[in-house]
Amino acid sequence: MTDPLQAFLRHLAVERGASDHTVRSYGTDLRDFQAYLTETLGERASVTQVDTRVVRGWLARLAARRLEPSSIERRLAALRSWFRFLVRRGVLGSNPARDVRGPRVPRKLAGFLPIDEAMALVGGRGVAVAARERDLAIVELLWASGVRVSELAGLDLDDVDRGESTVRVLGKGGHERIVPFGRSAARRLDAYLARRGPAPGPLFQNARGGRLTVRSMHTIVRRTARAAGIARRVSPHTLRHTFATHLLDAGADLRMIQELLGHRRLSTTQRYTHVSADQLMRVYDQAHPRARAASTPRRPR
Repeated sequence: MTDPLQAFLRHLAVERGASDHTVRSYGTDLRDFQAYLTETLGERASVTQVDTRVVRGWLARLAARRLEPSSIERRLAALRSWFRFLVRRGVLGSNPARDVRGPRVPRKLAGFLPIDEAMALVGGRGVAVAARERDLAIVELLWASGVRVSELAGLDLDDVDRGESTVRVLGKGGHERIVPFGRSAARRLDAYLARRGPAPGPLFQNARGGRLTVRSMHTIVRRTARAAGIARRVSPHTLRHTFATHLLDAGADLRMIQELLGHRRLSTTQRYTHVSADQLMRVYDQAHPRARAASTPRRPR
């Protein structure tokens, strides 16, 4: 294997169907490790020389650069994946990063918008006239479907079933799923498509007719939130959390939300449950016989 890193990145892109963004992120993180390896062991350093001490030394260097614990943990996960790949290919005998523990990452509450702010966001107040239909269709679909921003940016016109109000999404690992969206999002989308025209190709286009990028969609969401008077930082991922939270609050089953979000593991979806603790308490109080029999009402949280 002439270039172990390029072989791994090719494996991510081709065999695992990782997005361009994911491949770039892995490449950046692992090249940083390679630079540290060269600095530590010399120009002829090889991954076969890596042991746990080298991995811990790299993590210490990252901490000295004042990186967030979550960023360090992400880089360590990338390193573990690379070494696991090299073990399977017979380049390494064992994974030297497997038993190295990263920094403790504090669990952050998922950011989401309450219904009134979400309604203000899609209301369109202050949105520039030139791209109004497109930008409002984007924020409405993000909230209405819960798709990842990369998935939304990757949609073509043929992926939309306007009659059924669904989109066909290609998620992580090349897994396809059908996601519904509501009538409000359908109306926004129809208004945008009337302006865009029926030509096949990328669903959301820039001024030159090319595919709108993920970065541009982030800018659109932030700009629309500011125009709506929302003070907090809002990103496309905020709307994904908002989608899941509002469904959960309305009593949707967690496994159904898992399917809609395209999560492989239910544990990933469960990150959204803590934001709806009040709803869970209300359901418990209404459903459990011992809760109903209690003489004292539960104090508001």
